[in-house]
Parts: sequence; structure tokens; C-alpha cells
Amino acid sequence: MSKTIPITSLDDLKSSFTTLPIIPKELKAPVGLLQDAHGRLLHDLRISVTDRCNFRCSYCMPKEIFTKQYNYLGQSELLSFEEIIRLAGIFIGHGVEKIRLTGGEPLLRKGIEDLVSMLSVMKTPSGKPIDLTLTTNGSLLQKKAKALFDAGLSRVTVSLDGINDAVFRQMNDVDFPVQDVLDSIETASLVGFKNIKVNMVVKKGVNEHEILPMVEHFRNSGVILRFIEYMDVGNTNGWQMSEVVPSQSVIDLINEKYPIVPVEQGYSGEVAQKWQFVDGSGEIGVISSVTQAFCSTCTRARISMEGKLFLCLFANTGFDLKQLLRTNVSDLEISNAIANIWQGRQDRYSELRGKIHAGEISHAKVEMSYIGG
Repeated sequence: MSKTIPITSLDDLKSSFTTLPIIPKELKAPVGLLQDAHGRLLHDLRISVTDRCNFRCSYCMPKEIFTKQYNYLGQSELLSFEEIIRLAGIFIGHGVEKIRLTGGEPLLRKGIEDLVSMLSVMKTPSGKPIDLTLTTNGSLLQKKAKALFDAGLSRVTVSLDGINDAVFRQMNDVDFPVQDVLDSIETASLVGFKNIKVNMVVKKGVNEHEILPMVEHFRNSGVILRFIEYMDVGNTNGWQMSEVVPSQSVIDLINEKYPIVPVEQGYSGEVAQKWQFVDGSGEIGVISSVTQAFCSTCTRARISMEGKLFLCLFANTGFDLKQLLRTNVSDLEISNAIANIWQGRQDRYSELRGKIHAGEISHAKVEMSYIGG
């Protein structure tokens, strides 16, 4: 069986998942194309800016684990904005072209729009602007949308697990009304955001009956709706394969009522399979990490809010970059440490999931709320 670790604070995660990066003796300048052990390039960087969230979704931060007594990080333990910018620049030198800000709930981080402003002016070595995005639960987006847009945020993704108010309140488990999130999405559109995405995690027996109502609500709105298979991220959500609604079932259900046709991926490593409505009323996508593993094309690295580098959403090892940042280590040395880590990357959890859950392989996993999904 996969190893289960009782999580009562971030100290558990530190002791269980942290290792120190190795700085190679021979230092080399970054060349912009960094490949791992399976030939996968580094293209996407997800940066978590806070471990806190005001929702308690059962698949991410279940209330019985993340209680009022849960020990969150102090401000000094988080990466500062300057440290984030420093790391972002190093990763861009290795080929990163897309940065996504996550949490917890990233809009809870004080001054998040200032960080966006600092990141939005960064460019690749060839002069291409960084694609800067952010994922939010939408609870604070109505207040923050204009400031984020003005600061240079490229796009925004909103998590929304149902359009029915009772279902949504059940999913977020803090009795937060769905209308407030819908108002936030509308506000984001009005201030100028284009191609807004809405992510729905589909869990069998809980919200799969919301698939068509979600489609009906967002068709003709310009919002791109994406359905995500319920995943076994972390050790606290009680995941069972029987609770997964396969993406193909979602596609079949939608296609029966609203005919859709497949769309080509935008770039190599894009996780969503995209579909367009035949009548031109919009686009949907599915993310099928459980039933159709896409490990072979994964180009994503993740940095936790306290500066740990993770190479997979289901990782069991984090590399402590913050310790390098806060000691007398040069950018070139950090760059080479990161290159050394990525070049040794062999993570492909989703391809091995069956063997892991059959007990043939032991594999502990970091919590999704710690690395931002």
C-alpha cells in the first residue's frame, strides 16, 4: 500500500519530504532547454504563495484535518516576493515560459497584486513575455480582479465544483454561496480578462449530476469549462477509484446533448484535452490524470510556499531551495542545483498508480494544498 502519513502541521511535511539540493562542482550557464531523465522539457512553473485557504474542500483540505488548530506557516517562513522573483528568473533561464500562482488560496497572500506586477514584466531570454496565470477559488476575486488585471496577470482560472448552491456549499464545506463566485467570474470578465477558465473536480456520488448544468450555464459565455477527474493527491482525502468519473464518460454525456468535436492541443505538455461545441457556443476541456495518464509529456515543476521544489503533483520528495536562497549561494549555483534536480527527474506517478494502489510499490505523497495542485 502507499504510505499514509498523519498530517497535523507543515512540520510533518518538512520532516517527511525535504532534502537538500546538490550544487554540482562544475557550474554551467543555463541553455534554456532542460530535459529530465525521460526527455521531458521544463516549461511550466507553479508557485504556491500561501498554505492558507478559506475553503475546506474534502478532496484538498478536509475540515477534519485542517482544523482551527492547524499550524500554518509564519510570514518569515514563506518565500518573500523578492525570493520568488529570484527563483522565477532562474527557472526562466532553464526554459520556463508559463508561471501559475497557486495556494492554498493565493488571493489570501497580502499584496499578491504586487507580486503579479513584478512577475508580469519578466521575459524569456528570447524576449517573449511570460504567460502569467493564477488559480483561485473565486471568493476574493471580485475585490481583486481589477488590481490583478492592471498588474499584468495574463489569465485567471477559477475552481467551481457545482452550479447548484447547495452542492457548492457542500463541496467547499464552509457554506460559501455559489453566487459570489459567479459574480467574481463576471467581474473578471468585465475588467478585461479573456479566456477565463473554470475548473470542476468531478466526484462520483457527490457532484457528477452538476456536469450538464455547468455546461448549460457557461455555454455562450466565453468561459472555458474544464472537468477534472478526482485524484488521489496527498494522504488525507480518502480517495477511492470507485469515486472517479472517467473523463470519457463526461465527454459522452455532454456530446449526447451538445455535440462537440476535439481541438488540437495548444502546446506539447498541455494537460487538458480540448473540445469545441459544434454550434460554436464555446469550448470545454477534460483533465484525465487517473484514466489517461499524461506523465510522458509532463513539463511542470512546483515550488511550495516555503521554497521546496517538487517535480510531480504526487511527489514524495521536495528540494529545499529556500535554504540556498537564504545563504551565500549565487544564482549560478542555484541554477545548477535546479538543473541537476530536473535532469534526474523520473517521476511518473499516474502511470504507476495501479501498482501503487495494489501494494506493489510504496509511495507517500505530499498534500495538494501544500503545492497548489
